Amino acid sequence: MFQIDETTTHGQRAMQRMETERVVWLTTVRKDGTPQPVPVWFIWTGEQFLIFSQPESLKLKNIERNPRVSLNFNSDENGDDVMIFFGEAILDRSGPPANEVKEYIDKYRDSIRSLDMTPESFAESYSVPIRVKPDYLHGF
Repeated sequence: MFQIDETTTHGQRAMQRMETERVVWLTTVRKDGTPQPVPVWFIWTGEQFLIFSQPESLKLKNIERNPRVSLNFNSDENGDDVMIFFGEAILDRSGPPANEVKEYIDKYRDSIRSLDMTPESFAESYSVPIRVKPDYLHGF
C-alpha cells in the first residue's frame, strides 16, 4: 500500500500539494508508445487521485490498453519542488458522477462555472471517473 512519509520535509510538501494544487499532469501512453501528458483536475481521497474525463478522450483509450500512468505537479520556476507519482489507473465507470463528489465540486465550482457549465452539466460531459492508485513517489 502506498504511503507518504510525513515525517520528512518532502513528504509533508507532497501531502500539502496533493491537498492544495488545482492541476496535475496525467501521463498515459499512446498505442505507438508515445507519452501523452494532459493537465487534469483532481482530488486526493487519502488513498488515490480521483479525476473525471470525457468518455471519448484519448487518455481513456490509453488507460484501457495500459493502466500504468504517472501524475506530476508543475515544478517551481527553478525546476525544484518536483513530485512525480507512478501508479495504476482504473476506469471506474460505475463510480459516482462528479456532481455527487462534494470535495470535487467544492474545489472546482468556480472553474466549472467559468466553462459556462453547472456541476450537473459538467458531470454529464465528464462522465468517466478515473482513479489513480499511486505506488511510488519520486521527487526532489
